[in-house]
Amino acid sequence: MKTDTVTLDAIDHGLVHALQIDGRAPLRLIGEALGVSESTVARRYRRLRGAGILRVVGTLNGALLGYQAWTIRLRCTPDSAGAIARALAARPDTSFVHLLSGGTEISCSVQTRTADDSGELLLHRLPRTGRVTSVSAHLLLGSHVLPNSWAGPARLTPDQAALLAPPPVEPAEVPLESGDRVLLDLLSRDGRAGHTELAAATGWSESTVRRRLALLRRSGVLVLLVDIPPAALGFRAEARLWMSVRPSRLGAVAAAMAGHPEVSLVAHTTGPTNLLAAVNCRDSLDLARYLTGPVAALDAIQSIETAPVIRTVKRAGALLPIS
Repeated sequence: MKTDTVTLDAIDHGLVHALQIDGRAPLRLIGEALGVSESTVARRYRRLRGAGILRVVGTLNGALLGYQAWTIRLRCTPDSAGAIARALAARPDTSFVHLLSGGTEISCSVQTRTADDSGELLLHRLPRTGRVTSVSAHLLLGSHVLPNSWAGPARLTPDQAALLAPPPVEPAEVPLESGDRVLLDLLSRDGRAGHTELAAATGWSESTVRRRLALLRRSGVLVLLVDIPPAALGFRAEARLWMSVRPSRLGAVAAAMAGHPEVSLVAHTTGPTNLLAAVNCRDSLDLARYLTGPVAALDAIQSIETAPVIRTVKRAGALLPIS
């Protein structure tokens, strides 16, 4: 995907922010918030989606269902990294597959249902080849900020945003039914799929689809993400930060970083480090400013490993965990 082939203007940026607020917001309502016609919004959305720049993705909030979220790090030989990353990206249970650190490391995210699934993932399902020199899995123990709340796309005023805000989430465990798998699989490919299309795929009536979607969204089990490369928004330097933080200050450091506009993910992890952050900066100089400024000011961080994102092979897209 080449983000430099499409230039986003003020309306495009407003559209991206509107979809971050509510990925299924009616185009008419988005147009009202932006002060443009519904047809203009539709044309802009089709243009960006057709160019492979923008899409809305339905994802499963497995934490509400007792699933475990992992970030996986694989180190491999430079000549094999691209092929291994593509193989990981092809799996339905992965998301955010990145080549890091000069192309010798891959990171990705996975959800598993049980501890047995986690062991199966590590022992049998990850690539097993002599070109993978090491594999480590880090359980995410809690997140302070997630990609769907990243401040990078923000463009709308509070009044504009309020017009688009969906009903508040009331977190609850909603057991998934057999028909949900088809519904959620389609939403993982197009989070804005229409009720008619969803009804045809599931065999449900449109009214049943509407009710089920409303329940899954209200409970927080279904989350809609705007899937757009940060570079398309002007953030061309991405990195993953692996930090060791004094345990007594871990919560405070995570909360502080969650307030940084550069940060799209902060999570406690298991492993040799205990805090992971995903950051998005304008360029390498801006990344250096961030590391030597806001991050350096957090003196409870005892060590930090910075892994630049060299190439993204897959962003959002994982919906259903390993079955």
